[in-house]
Amino acid sequence: MTGRSTAGTRARSARGAAYAAFAVQGLCFAALVSRVNQIRDAHGMTDDQINIVVLCVPIIAGLGSAVAAPLMGRFGSGPVLRASQPAVCLTILAVGLSGSSNLALYVAVGAFGFFVGAVDASMNAQAVTSERAYGVSILTGFHALWSAAAGLGAVWAWVANTHLFPEDVHRSLAAGFAIPAALGIAVSLATGFRLYRKDEEVTLPESGELKAAARSVPWRPVLVIGVAMACFYLADSMLSNFGTLFFDTDLGAASVAPLGLAAYQVAMVASRAVADFAVRRWGATLVVRAGTAAGGLGLLLVVVAPNAPVAIAGFFVTGLGLCVVAPISFSAAGKADPSGLGIAVARVNIFNYVGFVFGAIVVLIIQPMASYQLAYAVPAVLTLVIIALARGFEPADAPRPQPAPPVAERPVA
Repeated sequence: MTGRSTAGTRARSARGAAYAAFAVQGLCFAALVSRVNQIRDAHGMTDDQINIVVLCVPIIAGLGSAVAAPLMGRFGSGPVLRASQPAVCLTILAVGLSGSSNLALYVAVGAFGFFVGAVDASMNAQAVTSERAYGVSILTGFHALWSAAAGLGAVWAWVANTHLFPEDVHRSLAAGFAIPAALGIAVSLATGFRLYRKDEEVTLPESGELKAAARSVPWRPVLVIGVAMACFYLADSMLSNFGTLFFDTDLGAASVAPLGLAAYQVAMVASRAVADFAVRRWGATLVVRAGTAAGGLGLLLVVVAPNAPVAIAGFFVTGLGLCVVAPISFSAAGKADPSGLGIAVARVNIFNYVGFVFGAIVVLIIQPMASYQLAYAVPAVLTLVIIALARGFEPADAPRPQPAPPVAERPVA
């Protein structure tokens, strides 16, 4: 009994640390993207120029995720996460301190993208390990916390833009980024030591070689899941990264621009809070199809929105439905990975950045010809692709090395 109790305590501790990592990532990401229009204005850029800067983030993040994959196999995802997450916090502060120097901004944004990629891969590997330890679907709970923290980050950006603060704070990007950066570093350092260690993530064979492990991971289920993931993140990037520019440029509502992202993230929290229970009851395929259909309707509402309140409602409905795609993707990738090293998770995570890149490309092509608003028709159509691929979210469990012992009781996700 003592052994099971110890295993349960350890699993809860590691799960809590992973929750903290997701929260920090959501807070820092939203704090940055909800002020893209202010970064544009501070550096005297045009919409086309800032759109290219935003495009660079997922490209470099894909590189960070790819670099993280072999490091996770060699050292475990915990050390990679402990090293890269405080760096994300520092880079958003560096963006705020870049002043009017475009070179400093490019360097800071590039570093932000690289470390975001490493954090995304490693924190999702930790979440997958935690789900295996519990033996039930809990992954959407991690992403729900990401969304909750991101919603707070967006609300903070809106509050920081009001006249509740002195003018120098109201207009200072550095002051606006300092609080989420400091909070993120403190939380990361306080909880990182409780993450799963490499020996807890998987029991490797004595001669385990990373190349052999990588060859054991089938590409077909990864590609099916990955394409659906890319379609979701194309929508997500356009809502998150370009939402403030859409509200500012198309709707003339700069003062409430961060509230679109806040509504999107709040809806994600509400939906992801119950998504794990829905997956256990009805299965991943049905949950993905239903959620994606609702998300498509939300995107259509954004496309036809005549004003900011309707657009905010569209962001809310989209988040309510589409939010299930990412966590269920990572869960499915974990089931299809016979290595147990998080290789499939890292591969699927790369499609995250494929979607982000294509989201930025869609905006770069359509916005100069028409508007940000019309560009949202593209992800609305692509929701049909996710629905068509939804069966791939329930792959057969691959045989793998023995995971950590299950905890003594069922969790409340």
